[in-house]
Amino acid sequence: MKKAVLLLVIGLFPVFPVLASETRHSPLMELAALGSASTLPDLSGSMPAGFDSRSRGGAAGTAGRRTGSLEASMRDLIVIEEQMDSDDDFELKLPEESLPESDIPLTLNAQVEYFIRYFQTSGRKGFAKWLSRSERYIPMMKEVLKKHELPEDLVYLAMIESGFTPHAVSVASAVGPWQFISGTGKRYDLRIDQWIDERRDPLKSTVAAALYLKELYAMFNNDWYLAAAGYNAGENKILRAIDRYNTRDFWEISKGSYLKRETKEYVPKLLAAAIIAKEPARHGFADVAYLPPIEFDTVTIPSRTDLEVAAKLIDVDYQVLKELNPELRRWCTPPNYPGYELKIPKGKKRDFEQAYAQLPEDQRYTERIVYARYRARKKDTLASIASRYGTTPQALAEVNRLKVTAKVRGRTLLVPVAAEKEPAVQTAKAAAPRKESPKEFNKYYTVKKGDTIASLARKFNISARILAAWNDLKGKMALRPGKRLIIAKYMEKKGTMVPVSGGGNG
Repeated sequence: MKKAVLLLVIGLFPVFPVLASETRHSPLMELAALGSASTLPDLSGSMPAGFDSRSRGGAAGTAGRRTGSLEASMRDLIVIEEQMDSDDDFELKLPEESLPESDIPLTLNAQVEYFIRYFQTSGRKGFAKWLSRSERYIPMMKEVLKKHELPEDLVYLAMIESGFTPHAVSVASAVGPWQFISGTGKRYDLRIDQWIDERRDPLKSTVAAALYLKELYAMFNNDWYLAAAGYNAGENKILRAIDRYNTRDFWEISKGSYLKRETKEYVPKLLAAAIIAKEPARHGFADVAYLPPIEFDTVTIPSRTDLEVAAKLIDVDYQVLKELNPELRRWCTPPNYPGYELKIPKGKKRDFEQAYAQLPEDQRYTERIVYARYRARKKDTLASIASRYGTTPQALAEVNRLKVTAKVRGRTLLVPVAAEKEPAVQTAKAAAPRKESPKEFNKYYTVKKGDTIASLARKFNISARILAAWNDLKGKMALRPGKRLIIAKYMEKKGTMVPVSGGGNG
């Protein structure tokens, strides 16, 4: 039996009776009814099954929608069609003209609306901060995405990943505005060591994200919802989900139990963030104070240089350079990175280059002592460790509040070392410091339709077994178009790139 639901457009219309066959309360019906209202009601009792008020990201919101003319407001009313089967999912869609223009496909369903409401209510404070920071990085990020022929609105992935925070670190050790884990970052040529972490570089990490997203888009047959889900969960997880449910519809896949809740929520969260960020005033964020876009020039640094020294050359504060170069993990540019490009305030390049050219090399850097962690092995003593790292047993004992004769097996010790000698974190398996291994560089190929391991092995003059080992390919695994494969490895020796054994000439 049909039930009459009264929709009242406050301040503009009389009461309009609208017939609905659905007896349960719908948040979208309220959304249409409230039109120009300044606040939205609590929807905690009307959320779709499987959702609650928690979210893995911080965010924010108030409420409110604006309406224009009488005609525009009428379009905002939702005509609810008769539901034939009460057990079917009941989905309401706003008319297309109510969504902002975007170069990624926007949709509005119960899941997306949940996050719109979340960002407008309990998550409002956090989302307002995201919006405030967004204009600092969005212009630069959009330029990178455009250069790679990608939708510019993919910048909102960085919004839900990190809130545009270069120093963001997740519980899974993903880092930076685009939240790369170490392996994926290195896969896209981001340098990560004790001196620098380019996952934090807004420019370089955006380039890496663009390359990754482009591959995901091709891999998932030009479907941005699946590509975004793959960015969150990893491409292999989504490929297995497609095989399991025999569908490429993200919304259908997300009904199953295979994907984690985080991934099921990732796409609707992205769409909700984009919808609000593109029309913030319409969704209650008219009073956000946006930070100005970050602007900088780059200068090439030939050798390690203190940031304090660099700052004094152009009369700016040390913290200004730290903010412009969040990838730097120390007080200076990397010692083994000739040609490092330092970002400085826009308009200061000429002054910096002139002053830097006159600065003697021995005044560019001040030696400092740093502390490395070392876990002592079975036969270690303070004397043997001190000898290994160029310090004294007395210095080691003092730093670690031990007697010089103390047994140290299994202890994690702080070891004072000169900065350029700083080792990585040591474990019980660590051996004595070794000579630096030659750097390896990979050459990649993006799989096309029809490619097989055998055909690529012939094409690039490489053993199929080695190709499979380099790319962790097992058995007769089919190659998915868009997958990125290592097809050659090179090693730098005395300034020359030498193919690794088995590497092709591709």
